[in-house]
Amino acid sequence: MNAEPEGRASVDDQVLAVMPRLTQLGNAVSRGRLTEHAMKAAGIEVDRPAFSVLMSVHLADKPLRISEIAEKMQVVQPHVTRQVQQLERRGLVRRIGDPNDRRVSFIEPTGEGTAAADRYARTLIGWFTGAIAHWSEQDREDLGRLLARFADDVTAHLATLEDG
Repeated sequence: MNAEPEGRASVDDQVLAVMPRLTQLGNAVSRGRLTEHAMKAAGIEVDRPAFSVLMSVHLADKPLRISEIAEKMQVVQPHVTRQVQQLERRGLVRRIGDPNDRRVSFIEPTGEGTAAADRYARTLIGWFTGAIAHWSEQDREDLGRLLARFADDVTAHLATLEDG
């Protein structure tokens, strides 16, 4: 008979208890169309996939190749290329040639793209700050610490699936 290691069932139960809350949060954010509301409030007029590309480049704090953007977003390069073209037409990103390889270009946000991403971030921060304004300072600190740890550990663990 295969007995579970002592304490294993309780850990599984604890993780299982969190899953509905993750689903609830994901649904609340996506069904509530938080991204679309924040984009509208920030005056951003591109589709959501293109905006995801803009945010990836903005958050990188350095120009990125199309392949690097695709890897960060976990999508294929042609998808990113189409989105970059849309963002270029809107004046939100620009291409920079690689001085070492003329075939390669890097993508970076323009001043307008950076300003749009910053307005979006301020809108989201304001919304989330309002949602937890009644929490104690310790609870807010705990949320940040544990959420960062959870995101890092899940990302690292998922990477082992892709490597194997």
